[in-house]
Amino acid sequence: MADTLSWPALIAQLLSGTDLSISEATWAMDRVMEGEVTEAQLAGFLVALNAKGETVDEIVGFRDAILDHALPLAVDPFALDIVGTGGDRFGTVNVSTMASIVAAASGVPVIKHGNKAASSLSGSSDVLRALGVDLELEPERVAAVLGEAGISFAFASKFHPGFKNAGAVRAQLGVPTVFNYLGPLCNPARAEASAVGVAHLDRVPLIVGVFQTRGATALVFRGDDGLDELTTTGHSHIWEVSRGSVKEHDLNPRDLGIPIAKIEQLKGGDAEFNADVVRRVMAGEQGPVRDMVVLNAAAGLAAYRLALDPTQVDRPLLERLEEQMTVARTTLDTGAASRKLDQWVAATRS
Repeated sequence: MADTLSWPALIAQLLSGTDLSISEATWAMDRVMEGEVTEAQLAGFLVALNAKGETVDEIVGFRDAILDHALPLAVDPFALDIVGTGGDRFGTVNVSTMASIVAAASGVPVIKHGNKAASSLSGSSDVLRALGVDLELEPERVAAVLGEAGISFAFASKFHPGFKNAGAVRAQLGVPTVFNYLGPLCNPARAEASAVGVAHLDRVPLIVGVFQTRGATALVFRGDDGLDELTTTGHSHIWEVSRGSVKEHDLNPRDLGIPIAKIEQLKGGDAEFNADVVRRVMAGEQGPVRDMVVLNAAAGLAAYRLALDPTQVDRPLLERLEEQMTVARTTLDTGAASRKLDQWVAATRS
């Protein structure tokens, strides 16, 4: 089939409203990753795809091609990734980064995958640099740090060099494209357990569908306020993916004893500001940010436990979150989270 495919043919297919097959989507992303596409072709393809609307099969094909071209990361995939899609435009503090540190300090191997800021002033890589984490590591060192510290970071621009082939077009278009939602699905570690926040409701079925297709375990969630986190300003919706099935849940933070926060209490700033927030929360500071970190860390821990034991899906999710919130709070209160951060920084610089 590959011999019969071309950019004009695929663009025309999308313009006619016809979905791509997995193999057609894989062909297209292979060409992008290899730089075998002009800016005009890629722009036309991305705009036509966006106008038609992406399908799960298309996302699966894109993801497969991206991972096939990723630098190899030789780690045990039985690990956790806590990540958000970005794009919520609220500029909150780095909740998923803090939740990841707490989860790692609780004894769960965490391999984060992230990039520069998408919707905040400071993305995960920006704040980690400000905290002293060396992100410019070769894959072998990323794997070694995971073994030494129990947490490591796969920098998207490092592990997916083919992304640069789409950078100029994405910047020139100035509108969200499929690339905005592929990041959380393309962790080169291929982590078995994921906790993924999604800002835009219409993208949830795509991300949930990819996890179903992979047979992976994930808690996918979105705050009713539009945050790509489990929010504490109101209700959140959760899609629990396990063994190819999906269960939906509505979560009220009050049911977990969490007071309702205002979005202004969760606002972040630049990398240095957010790094200071991380240090204070890891050191045990109380307040709305800690509440949200505990909740999202609990979601990650619950996802990991579900990957270990799929029968957990039969237990009430609220009960499981309560248990893991206790673990997360203890990790913060005993100083384990703060020590884990220090250990991580030291491991990247040894």
